[in-house]
Amino acid sequence: MDSLTAFATAKLDSLAAASLRRNIVHTAREPGVVVERGGKRYLSFSCNDYLNFSHHPAILAAAREALDRYGAGSGGSRLVTGDHPLYGALEERLARLKGAEAACVFGSGYLTNTGVIPALVGPDDLIVIDELAHACLFAGAQMSRARLCVFRHNDLAHAEELLATHRAAHRHALMLTDGVFSMDGDLAPLPALGRLARAHDAWLMADDAHGIGVIGGGRGSTYAHDEPADVPLQMGTLSKAIGAYGGYLCATRPVIELMKSRARTLVYSTGLPPSVVASAVAALDLIEADPSLAEGPLASARLFTRRVGLPDPQSPIVPVVVGDTDAALAASRMLADEGFLVVAIRPPTVPPGTARLRLTFTPAHPEKEIERLADLIRGRVLGNVS
Repeated sequence: MDSLTAFATAKLDSLAAASLRRNIVHTAREPGVVVERGGKRYLSFSCNDYLNFSHHPAILAAAREALDRYGAGSGGSRLVTGDHPLYGALEERLARLKGAEAACVFGSGYLTNTGVIPALVGPDDLIVIDELAHACLFAGAQMSRARLCVFRHNDLAHAEELLATHRAAHRHALMLTDGVFSMDGDLAPLPALGRLARAHDAWLMADDAHGIGVIGGGRGSTYAHDEPADVPLQMGTLSKAIGAYGGYLCATRPVIELMKSRARTLVYSTGLPPSVVASAVAALDLIEADPSLAEGPLASARLFTRRVGLPDPQSPIVPVVVGDTDAALAASRMLADEGFLVVAIRPPTVPPGTARLRLTFTPAHPEKEIERLADLIRGRVLGNVS
């Protein structure tokens, strides 16, 4: 065995011994919330397609039309040949929905964060970030080479302490947080964070991947509180409630123009396929036309939590923390035997000792099945958690 293969094999064996090895499982999604794996059909509670838009007839029709008119691929980076006319429509709708001057669409949410952050701050600057922020926010922060200070989850006092201690020694400061935390489903206190950032001349950037379309009347986490939050950098994805693919940043026009010149993940990446951009435009049209669509996923999530006896959720994401990794995997297998796909989430995606079932909800989940799932989790999962 050569040294590279030996290295990989040893790493895989180590991960398997700790029940942390991952495997990609072929999964065929059907319209709605049914998936097929290994010849068996499941009701999925592990998909981020919160509004079931990935199979919406109007969105599929828009994608087909763009495919026929513009072809399968974009042909190059947006700055060369890949900026087909649909991009302008998408960015205009994103900016309008988010109440911003302008928007810039990237190839994915990960590419957005790893492009935007290094374009804004560098080695002379400061980043203050929530400890549970998404991995791509941390990746972008590390790529920037700015000084990185991590504050305890949603702890305003700790964030203020870090800013008071370190802000004066740095040229610029950037605050990073999820708007909706992807593994816990809770919201960041964005209005308070916005005031704190402004007081210390820091720029607040919130990742709204799991907020757009499902909270704040569909406008996302910036608008999900008693008062609008001052978030000058509103980032998100088009791959969850929007049902398509891609990422975006909404900000002032000069900031957006800077991204188009300096964000390396935009400059050096091929543009999205036209059909994908058209899908996102059609989805945003639906959300803008009917803000009540955002109420459906949260209503389904609340039906589940009230049946189980958990606190009311703040988003369509509901974690059932089991703790032990093997126990979480066993719970996922038990639910699969009952016809439910509920994937176990393990470290390092979540902190050690907090392995969990991460459930997501949509309007298409039948109420009786939500109740049956809740009864199984209450009796056979939470009943075994000390």
